[in-house]
Amino acid sequence: MAKIKHNNFIDTVAEMLSVAKDNGTIHLYAQDHEFSGRTIQVDGRKLSHFATTSYLGLEHDLRLKQAAVTAVMKYGTQFPLSKTYISHPLYSELEHKVESMYGIPPIVTKNSTLGHLSAIPTMVRDEDAVIMDHQVHWSVQNACLLLKIRKIPVEIIRHNNMQMLEERIREHSGRCSKIWYMADGVYSMFGDYAPISDLLALCARYPQLHLYFDDVHGMSWRGKNGTGYVVDTIGPLPENVVVVGTLSKSFGASGAVLMTPDRALRERIRNFGGPLTFSAQLEPSSVGAAIASATIHLSEEIAVLQHDLAEKIRLFNALLSRSSLPMIARNDSPVFFLGTAKPATAYNLVQRLLREGFFVNPALYPAVPVKNTGVRMTVSANNLPEDIRALFNALEHHFPKALEETENSLEKVRHSFGLPSVQLLRDSPAIPRKALKVDCLRSIDGIDQMTWDGCLGKSANMDWQGMKFLQQAFHNPQDPANGWSFYYFLITDAKGAAVLLVSLTLSLWKDDMLAPESVSLQLEERRKTDPLYLTSKVLSMGSLFTEGDHWYLDQDHPLATEALAELLDQVEALSSTVGSDMVVLRDFDPSQKYFSQFHDHGFVKIDMPETSIVDCTGWNDIEGFAGSLSKRSRAHFRKEVLPFCDSFEVRVKHKLNKAEIAHAHELYANVSKNNLGLNLFEYPAEIFRQMSLHPQWEFILLYLRDDAAGHDRNRAAGILFCYRNSTGTYVPALVGMDYSVARKYNLYRQLLLQAILQGKRSGCNRIHLGITASFEKRKMGASVLPKVAFIQARDNFQMELLGVLQNGGDGKNN
Repeated sequence: MAKIKHNNFIDTVAEMLSVAKDNGTIHLYAQDHEFSGRTIQVDGRKLSHFATTSYLGLEHDLRLKQAAVTAVMKYGTQFPLSKTYISHPLYSELEHKVESMYGIPPIVTKNSTLGHLSAIPTMVRDEDAVIMDHQVHWSVQNACLLLKIRKIPVEIIRHNNMQMLEERIREHSGRCSKIWYMADGVYSMFGDYAPISDLLALCARYPQLHLYFDDVHGMSWRGKNGTGYVVDTIGPLPENVVVVGTLSKSFGASGAVLMTPDRALRERIRNFGGPLTFSAQLEPSSVGAAIASATIHLSEEIAVLQHDLAEKIRLFNALLSRSSLPMIARNDSPVFFLGTAKPATAYNLVQRLLREGFFVNPALYPAVPVKNTGVRMTVSANNLPEDIRALFNALEHHFPKALEETENSLEKVRHSFGLPSVQLLRDSPAIPRKALKVDCLRSIDGIDQMTWDGCLGKSANMDWQGMKFLQQAFHNPQDPANGWSFYYFLITDAKGAAVLLVSLTLSLWKDDMLAPESVSLQLEERRKTDPLYLTSKVLSMGSLFTEGDHWYLDQDHPLATEALAELLDQVEALSSTVGSDMVVLRDFDPSQKYFSQFHDHGFVKIDMPETSIVDCTGWNDIEGFAGSLSKRSRAHFRKEVLPFCDSFEVRVKHKLNKAEIAHAHELYANVSKNNLGLNLFEYPAEIFRQMSLHPQWEFILLYLRDDAAGHDRNRAAGILFCYRNSTGTYVPALVGMDYSVARKYNLYRQLLLQAILQGKRSGCNRIHLGITASFEKRKMGASVLPKVAFIQARDNFQMELLGVLQNGGDGKNN
């Protein structure tokens, strides 16, 4: 079958950031004629600057500026030669001073991103393995992707999860030489730290373990000579630790340094690190400024600067300790993260703070999970105590108002980040929507059949009776894969008219359900011994068995917007109650309105596989159907489909006996195992037995008229499991095939044809052919319709893990 068209991650991120831009929170321009570090001017407003990553403010130090100017005047604006041939005259002094700071000769790179690209592919050998913290900086992850080309195993673990790390170490220890763990020293979003003492303990137990730290956010403000958080915590670096620091950010200049006591490794990186060989070196002004900064770092002055910053961090922490503001990962780093959960709340709060005179940044997907959106603030040496107090007062005042205006609450925020509940007198309850009545039901029996079929029967592939069947068929609490819970929300106005109606299921999904087949092939090998590996509890609109419209919204109703907001609140509460890992609201027409509400509530829009629908009006027989096709499809039909019609006897059955059910399930299982483009759990034979007992299910079976090699013509070669919707839709929901004859007789196309003809004979006006194989279905006259979904995950781990697997597989050991 043809491969599914998958969501383009770049498009998703671009759309998210476009919304942030439209809200006036990113892609701004500074308007200052000169910088002091304390303030920044945006849109004509002079703002206190709480977003810099230059925590010591050294870029404004007169000594660094003078050194940069002198270097430019003496050596020009650049030195456009590779360091492989010759280094700029100032490089030797810089390297000597950095060596004095660390006690190790450094490798100086253009920036940390190029430093990772130079070091990681060079130091990691083909017999090694790499494990990344899933919050390690993008530049590290990007460099590690180059290892996939060489079939080096690259995996990720949950953030700071030492148990998971140890499991991965044990898994690789018997077949890999070195195991590299990649982490940040100080993480750039939440400002939390790598658990270095735990990592060193793992190194003691597993000598193969080597540590690689990106410590650019730990530099200068921490440690003797400003060597950073990692070196300050570890002390002299052991042979199995590599640290990348920065000459920008707190250092005040430009460039990066890579430190390792392993002399042979240093030389290998110098000689073979691609960007070191093929990129231009630092500009003279940057080297000059870095030398001046290194001189400060080697003096007693650095301790004074660090102490001053530490006092300001303590002041902010002391103020925050008196409040209920949901600050994440409180510690003594200069990075502070205020959780908002909803992107809308972050935009609102950032705009409020801008108007109040404070420049801070929203922290958005994909840097953080979409439901872990927040506002990122930094404290620097340039902030005065009165600035810090003013920012705290502004946060205290505006945060509750931002919650109220975006229909958010402190309790929701704390829950999104896994923080304990607190009582806050100033917390704002959600605005009551008294004009709407909300019913949350556990069974379709609680909804009038005419109401359901009138709202959803024509646009969904399951009418009221079909939903009743699914409830009964998948009510199996003992089966984690096929035991589903059903939920229905009916929102009505004061007159009892339906404004919104939706069905949801809580079920177990394979995380790779829509991933490329290459990813699923890797994971299915693992699932042979661990059947539930990489699966998640998903609260989904509709179910894994249904498609089409899963909701009804009266978009002309004056309370339509309020009804949708109520639904999103209810779904969020339900997700919390049932403990789902992800919420998926799916199968929307991309042109529908109200999508901004999904975004504001913390959902990410993704493309779904296309769905295929055949219009059965305008023709009455097979010749009429052929005539309804396009010229190209008609030629295909006459060449690839019609000649094989006489090869099969077609039987439509409303019931199957025990032997037929067993064979039907066998044929279905063939397709299920082969169709990894839509990787679902296999349905048990009991589902098909229940279909056979239901009056609206029927089975289209194809039997070969001639004996094929190894095939019994008394046993069906192909089968379709079809539901006859009472509102005029025919649904071939599942397919089964004998692959030993499928290609020779174009079996799949024959099944599609028979579904269309049987749907027409049944009086239906359209056929829901479902997702996957859209190319084949288009040739059979189907309209292929794009669909989108909105997802909200507890964190980004699964998606990032699948991204790692997709970029080259899981290494040589698969």
